[in-house]
Amino acid sequence: MKSGRYIGVMSDTSLDGVDVVLAVIDENMVAQQASYCHPIPQNLRCDVLAICQGQALTLSQLGQLDTQLGLLFAEAVLTLMKRETLEASDIVAIGCHGQTVWHEPLGAAPNTLQIGDNNQIVAATGVSVVGDFRRRDMALGGQGAPLVPAFHQALLMDAVERRMVLNIGGIANLSLLIPGQPVRGFDTGPGNMLLDAWIWRNLGKPYDKDAQWARTGTRIPALLERLLSDPWLALPPPKSTGREYFNLGWLEQHLRQFPGVAAQDVQATLTEFTAVTIVHQVQLNDGCDRLLVCGGGGKNPLLMARLAAHLPGTEVSSTDTVGISGDDMEALAFAWLAFRTLSGLPGNLPAVTGAREKSVLGAIYPATPLFLR
Repeated sequence: MKSGRYIGVMSDTSLDGVDVVLAVIDENMVAQQASYCHPIPQNLRCDVLAICQGQALTLSQLGQLDTQLGLLFAEAVLTLMKRETLEASDIVAIGCHGQTVWHEPLGAAPNTLQIGDNNQIVAATGVSVVGDFRRRDMALGGQGAPLVPAFHQALLMDAVERRMVLNIGGIANLSLLIPGQPVRGFDTGPGNMLLDAWIWRNLGKPYDKDAQWARTGTRIPALLERLLSDPWLALPPPKSTGREYFNLGWLEQHLRQFPGVAAQDVQATLTEFTAVTIVHQVQLNDGCDRLLVCGGGGKNPLLMARLAAHLPGTEVSSTDTVGISGDDMEALAFAWLAFRTLSGLPGNLPAVTGAREKSVLGAIYPATPLFLR
C-alpha cells in the first residue's frame, strides 16, 4: 500500500476556484490536515467557460488552455505546500481531477475531456501526479462519473442510518448509502451551474452570494414545470451530465416562451429547479434519514431551506456535521483515488457508473524513475 501524505486537486464545473487538500491516507484512514482554495484568473475562467458552452476554438487555443490550467494547478499545490512547510519528498502523490470541459457519456463514441497538463504539475512541484481518472471507467462501458460515491462509502457509510450524500457543485449528484444495499450514485441535474450562469449574465457576479438575488424574486410555476419536463431528468441511472447539456443556451430556449419575465424571478425559479430535481431523486429511491450536503451549493441558504421543506422527516445538513468539510470533499476524494491507483485498488463502482467491472483508475505521471520501483 502506498500510504502517506497525498494532495488532492479539484476544479469543478462552477469554476469558482481550485480546491487543494492535504491528507494522510492509508487503507483504513483518511485524515485531512490542511486545505486551500486558489483563485482562478477571470480571463482564464471565461476562456474555459466558452469551451464548455460549445464555442469553437483552434487546437492551438485548446493546447494553451491545457498548459495554463496545468500551471495554475501547480501554483495552487505549491502555495499549499509552502503554507504547510512541505517538501516534495513529504508527499506520495497528487491526485488531480483536471478541469472538465466536455462530458459526453452517451452516443456512438462516448468521451470525456479534462484539461490541465499534469506534466506541468510534476515539473513544477517535483511530486508524482495521478490524473485522467474518468476514461478507464468509460472504456469499460461506464459513464466515467460520478466517481465520488466510492469515497462517500468509505468515509460516511453507517451500519443503521439511511444516508444519502449530495454534492452540489456545478452539477448535483447523489450517493445512496443505504444499509444492506449496494451503493449507488448518479447526477441529478444542474446544481449551481445555471444559477451562476444567470447571475453572471445579468449582474456580472460569479455567484449569488447567500441567495440574496434569488430571495428578491418570485418563482414562476409555468417556467419551473417546463424546465422539469426535460427528458434527461427522466433517464434512469446510470446517468451523468455537464455544462455541455445544461447551459445558458438550454435555459434561453425555455425562456423564449416567457418574454418579459424579471431576471430575479428566473433566479428564484432556477433555485427551486435545482432543489426539486434533487428531491425527486431522493424520493424515487425511498428517501433517507439524513441528507448530507457538500459542495458550494451547501452554502446557499435558500437552496438548503427548500431541500428541507420538500423533505420533512429528513435531516438536511452539511457533511461538516460528520467531520468532513463540505468545501473539501471532492478534492479529498481525488487524493483518495490517487492512493487507490498507486495501491493497485479499484476506484470505480460499476453499480454507479455502469462499467462492466471494477478497475484501477487513472494515469500516473512519475516525478522520478525511483517512484516506479
